[in-house]
Amino acid sequence: MSNELSPESTVADIQQALAALEDPKARAVNERHGDDFGVNLGKLRAIAKSLKSNQQLAEQLWETKETTSRLIALLIAKPRSFTLDQLHEWSKDATGPKVQSWFLNYIVKKSKLLEELRQILISDNDPVQLAAGWELTAHQVVKDPEKLNLPELLDTIEAQMLNAPDRLQWAMNTTLAQIGIEHESLRNRALAIGDKLQVLADYPTSPGCTSPFAPIWINEMVKRKA
Repeated sequence: MSNELSPESTVADIQQALAALEDPKARAVNERHGDDFGVNLGKLRAIAKSLKSNQQLAEQLWETKETTSRLIALLIAKPRSFTLDQLHEWSKDATGPKVQSWFLNYIVKKSKLLEELRQILISDNDPVQLAAGWELTAHQVVKDPEKLNLPELLDTIEAQMLNAPDRLQWAMNTTLAQIGIEHESLRNRALAIGDKLQVLADYPTSPGCTSPFAPIWINEMVKRKA
């Protein structure tokens, strides 16, 4: 498929190629995770690779509002080309789990405007946008913690995580774990909050994988760093 497309391909060319890759079985699996597409991601990445970086084409693909087209857009967009307003608009559009994840990881986390967007999203009333804000907060706990009030974040997590919607709860739990892993002075408090709330304590975990339950996650990662 990558041989059939080039940097000169149009939105229509790309959508035709994506339609040809539609797989009902893949769609069924993705729908169980809250996504609405049926294209193998390896093949989708091959299409994006053939297109190369192209901000204008990425914006055109984004405007289609189709999930697979938007995933391609996120792979070919240029993160440093976005204004803060554009990032915020794309964030409001990026509501599906996979699109939101790729938007945050491939665009926002590579942008100099990450912290500005994080501050906007962490104050949003919409739980999907708030989840994005908390995922960026977890990132900043590791990469730029001096911009955060970590004790205040722990207060919020302790008060709100237990009853948060699933995606928001997951992002807050990630923040809790990262605080415990990265900041020794706050580790005992992070562990205590995890033990108290028991969020994701019985989450099914495959052999060889680390549980997302914060106390297990924190202790395992600290042990690996020792």
